Amino acid sequence: MTQVKAIRRFTVRTVLPEPIRPLARLASNLRWSWHRPTRELFEGLNPRLWKESGQDPVGFLGMVSREEFQQLAADRSVVERVRAAEQDLDRYLEEPRWYQGLGPDAPASIAYFSPEFGITEVLPQYSGGLGILAGDHLKAASDLGVPLIGVGLLYQAGYFKQSLSRDAWQQETYPVLDPDGLPLTLLREPSADGIGRPLQIALPLPNGRRLLAHIWRADVGRVPLLLLDSNVPGNDDAARSITDRLYGGGGDHRLQQELLLGMGGVKALRAFQQLTGTAAPEVFHTNEGHAGFLGIERIQELMAGEQSLTFDEALAAGRASTVFTTHTPVPAGIDRFEIAQIHHFFQAGLAPDVPVDRILELGRENYADGNPSVFNMAVMGLRLAQRANGVAKLHGEVSRGMFSALWPGFDHSEVPITSVTNGVHVPTWVDSRISKLARDQFGSEAEANGRWDLAYNVSDADVWALRREMRSALVDDVRLRLRAAWKKRGAADAELGWTDKVLDPDILTIGFARRVPTYKRLTLMLREPERLKALLLHKEHPIQLVIAGKSHPADDAGKKMIQDLVRFTDDPAVRHRIAFLPNYDIAMARTLFPGCDVWLNNPLRPLEACGTSGMKAALNGSLNLSVLDGWWDEMYDGENGWAIPTANNGASPEERDDIEAAALYELLETQVAPRFYGSTVSAGAGAAGPSTSEAEKVPTHWVSMIKHTLSHLGPAVSAERMLRDYVNILYRPAAEAGRSASHNSYSQARTLAAWTAKVRLAWPLVHVEHVDSVGVSEDPQIGDILQVNAYVALHNLTPEDVSVEVAYGRAEESDSLTDITVMELKMQEDLGSGRHLFSGSLVIDRSGPFGYTVRVLPRHDALASKAELGLIVNA
Repeated sequence: MTQVKAIRRFTVRTVLPEPIRPLARLASNLRWSWHRPTRELFEGLNPRLWKESGQDPVGFLGMVSREEFQQLAADRSVVERVRAAEQDLDRYLEEPRWYQGLGPDAPASIAYFSPEFGITEVLPQYSGGLGILAGDHLKAASDLGVPLIGVGLLYQAGYFKQSLSRDAWQQETYPVLDPDGLPLTLLREPSADGIGRPLQIALPLPNGRRLLAHIWRADVGRVPLLLLDSNVPGNDDAARSITDRLYGGGGDHRLQQELLLGMGGVKALRAFQQLTGTAAPEVFHTNEGHAGFLGIERIQELMAGEQSLTFDEALAAGRASTVFTTHTPVPAGIDRFEIAQIHHFFQAGLAPDVPVDRILELGRENYADGNPSVFNMAVMGLRLAQRANGVAKLHGEVSRGMFSALWPGFDHSEVPITSVTNGVHVPTWVDSRISKLARDQFGSEAEANGRWDLAYNVSDADVWALRREMRSALVDDVRLRLRAAWKKRGAADAELGWTDKVLDPDILTIGFARRVPTYKRLTLMLREPERLKALLLHKEHPIQLVIAGKSHPADDAGKKMIQDLVRFTDDPAVRHRIAFLPNYDIAMARTLFPGCDVWLNNPLRPLEACGTSGMKAALNGSLNLSVLDGWWDEMYDGENGWAIPTANNGASPEERDDIEAAALYELLETQVAPRFYGSTVSAGAGAAGPSTSEAEKVPTHWVSMIKHTLSHLGPAVSAERMLRDYVNILYRPAAEAGRSASHNSYSQARTLAAWTAKVRLAWPLVHVEHVDSVGVSEDPQIGDILQVNAYVALHNLTPEDVSVEVAYGRAEESDSLTDITVMELKMQEDLGSGRHLFSGSLVIDRSGPFGYTVRVLPRHDALASKAELGLIVNA
């Protein structure tokens, strides 16, 4: 019989009976993805269909028959539960939260642009850590009442689904998504019949073409997320495919995605404001360089607007209210395009009032060691934002070094890139069993208020029993997934009986799951295969490993790592103790993090920007075993896990891997595994009930580390802590700067632009003519006062235009200063002809080699940092 195939497929939305109609609203607001009672409501309606739907409320409602809906609508208890759930959602959406207590000066609205958002597996618009972080950012903003608006792209196939061939090579498939089957709403123009035309934004393209996009809205609790979709009528085939897949294609395709995200995203925001009356964003947050073109669109708005600002004035005004977050610690991770490419697209009139040569200069690597024919998206992001940050303290340091060429003459510590350490959204990632234990023992208020310190009040026996329960759930999940993976590799049911006995709920379980670029070193654990095999099969304290991860489709080196690992796991001698699970996603992660006793991370330091997977594990009582990189570098304290020593002796890459793999094996052999199985007391001691069997003894030291991890890392790694940091360190200052810049018809922006042009023109003539000092004897001692006099030629600048400083500290043999203190010198005398005397006194506050220097920097009240303009004159 010939198979009949549809030429078109679409999803028909369910019409619900009036008494239970709020179910549609509850399904469409993604708060259900982290709100346990809403999920339990859907599950209770039909547990079988809920499971079959993949716990997707929209999909679930599409599977329930009309007759069953009529029965549910006639059930008073169901109607009451639905009504109570809707009232709870209304309270959540409308009641004042933390942010509403900050007062009227807090930004009225903040736009958050990201190329990917990982909110739930039901909306697969993420590839890895950047997207999950963006999703957690939106969720935490919702919980805290931060008025965020997310902006991204709707990819027709999302990121790829991963499977393995028989010989363990990664294979990718791209199932096409139907937006009508997702928890999304298409934004439409107002109309009399209530069904207006879809809202549409347009970008001009070269050769007379144009790129149109519709705007889909996802509700992430209180936060609207706008997703642009180019697969629309009116686009030619090439334009329709621009949003085909996340990080798909290269060259012009990738550039057009980023133009749509940045420039189209601002247009979508404006359309959304007009449609809903939402306040205009006072802050624009660029999450990684992919969205950097939003700054060009804002400059275009200001130049074409009523105020008719010049390019420099518009740049000053836009920069003031823009925040840029960099997520990569390696130059290779930054998007770069050919200058000619950028010129080709902007010549088409993308920003008709903005001079194309000025756009090119924003991203050009016109600095030492740069490539001036390349347009660097991160460089543009930094030049378009007055405030910038890395995503962990160490990453902030790495970023200041990596981008230091943009601020020549400044010490790396002075490069104006701060850091806000990432966090993870607790209600999304903490296991429901942990939440239940907290509610049962301490009440719902303790759970709601995040009383992590109460972990110490739980008995060791309860903690250990809970850990085993979560480990058992992981074992069950791994067995199901492994069988399914092997069937996709071509295995028959008859040869898969062994998968029913994979892993053991009483064995130390170690997890490793993340993207698979080479620097994350998926296969470091395979450095000595026999040593790993001995650890897996140890008679007294064996370990078992659960591993997952996707390699970028174009990264053959990463795919080879996966293949090498999977071939090791296929060995019948060890396959019951080590498993690789294909298609790592949020759904898998929710079982994997809680089920692992130890979370392993062994990147090449310092190439991990943050690495939030270990944070999610810590929330569930897992101990981290990691190289001191990313967040672990600042939060490891000796009792919340183990630090893998790094080879920091200039070793070659091969030697470094050998040294660090050996250190990892030794930690597992001598510390981690023995402690898991080590000194124990009976679970009956101090606990209710009779004494338990030998197999259920509790390792007290291990459990004490779990409690310490929960109580100390719980609040530190939460996305709520991260959002509060963003609000206080970046958003509020950016909003204040933006208001100042735009006040009184942008008078400050105009003044700053004119002043900046004057300073840049005059700067080559500024120099320190002479420095002398008095007050130090031939035998200087701590407490002596040193007076420094600096004679500075400012030429056309005034003393008010500059800051003259003395920088002093420990002098190394090379005359480099370390442990530097900076003090401003005061203008004492106008010597005429643009020459001035600046003086000040400093106290010698340290022994040993001491040195000082004098430097001159531009000064203006509207600058966020004295290094902002990248101008400095050193004596």
